[in-house]
Amino acid sequence: MQETRFRHVPPGLPRRPRRFLVHALSACAGAAALAFAAGTAAASTPTAYVTSEKAGVGVIDLTQMTLTKTFPVGAAGPRGLSLNADGSRLLVANKNTGDLSVIDTASGDVVQRVKIGKNPEYVRVRNGFAYVTYEPGETGGPPPGAGGAQQAEKHGEKQADSKPGGKPGADDDDASQPPAEIAIVDMKTWHVVRSVTSGHETEGIEFSRDGKTMLVTNEGDDTVSVYHAQTGAPVRTVKLAAGGRPRGIRLSPDGKVYVVTLESLSKFVVLDAHTFEVLKTVDTRLGPYGVAFGPEGRRLFVAAARDKTVQVFDGHSYEHVADVPVGQRCWHFSFTPDGAKLLVACGRSDAVYVLDARSYQPIKQIGDLPLAWGIVTWPHSDGSIESR
Repeated sequence: MQETRFRHVPPGLPRRPRRFLVHALSACAGAAALAFAAGTAAASTPTAYVTSEKAGVGVIDLTQMTLTKTFPVGAAGPRGLSLNADGSRLLVANKNTGDLSVIDTASGDVVQRVKIGKNPEYVRVRNGFAYVTYEPGETGGPPPGAGGAQQAEKHGEKQADSKPGGKPGADDDDASQPPAEIAIVDMKTWHVVRSVTSGHETEGIEFSRDGKTMLVTNEGDDTVSVYHAQTGAPVRTVKLAAGGRPRGIRLSPDGKVYVVTLESLSKFVVLDAHTFEVLKTVDTRLGPYGVAFGPEGRRLFVAAARDKTVQVFDGHSYEHVADVPVGQRCWHFSFTPDGAKLLVACGRSDAVYVLDARSYQPIKQIGDLPLAWGIVTWPHSDGSIESR
């Protein structure tokens, strides 16, 4: 027979009603849950994060379309950025300090810094790892000559004497510099677990649909490098048109093709996702960089930065649909989580331009973002840096 135990209450001590204990336990549990949520929760309202190379990370309330605060990261020169899976951590590449800031999005505090190397620029998060491009051989700026002006923009410098009419990239000596690398950071330990040697001046990063393959664009040697995402082992190198300077790259929603922008040739190419053969080459306005498919895949958007234009193409035929005027040096953009608006970060206009994503009409400008570089949103949405 099972023994029944009774708790003895000494005389003079009142018995607490069971109802009191239940309420007390509930209150403790609620307080613990609130404390945990405060430390780990992502933004409760739809939010955009914008790196400003001079100010830090701007935070935009997407319900009001206003800049509500700025996360300071010191004089780090923040550029590339990406969110973790639950939106609680924002990862930012800092040019001036050569590291990766890990920001608690609830408090805005930098909770971790990961040393990367010289000139970290682009950040992507995938399957618990952060992939960060950097340039060990970076010496502070591009050579003079044709192609130099847009490179000077990239390095935040002024180029007064670029030569018009020359072959794009003809005077570049990128090949004499050490190649770029991609640091792979374990987001559990915040340690760099390996660095992968890439081409020269590695730019955009994209992944295959199953996440097993990583592709990076190498602006300095006109290639796309293909790797096993987990190990960093090279798979192949895809050579593109000479002098093209590939920058942006994005996988189509159906996973069948990659689109790569060629900044100096003012074109984009469509690559077969399995063979990596060039299927199509399409002309754009001047200086295309950021590229992304719209949320439903019906449209392709390209930031033609040197023409102050976002171009819209059919997402299947790649026929030109529309040109939308924007500001100066607009490299990256993101759709809002509901897909209704397009947010374009325009560095030399110190602002984010807000467009209607269907009619392409301007809605407003959000200022006080000096040298705006990149933009991502929570909840996650499609754009030139992140994709759902």
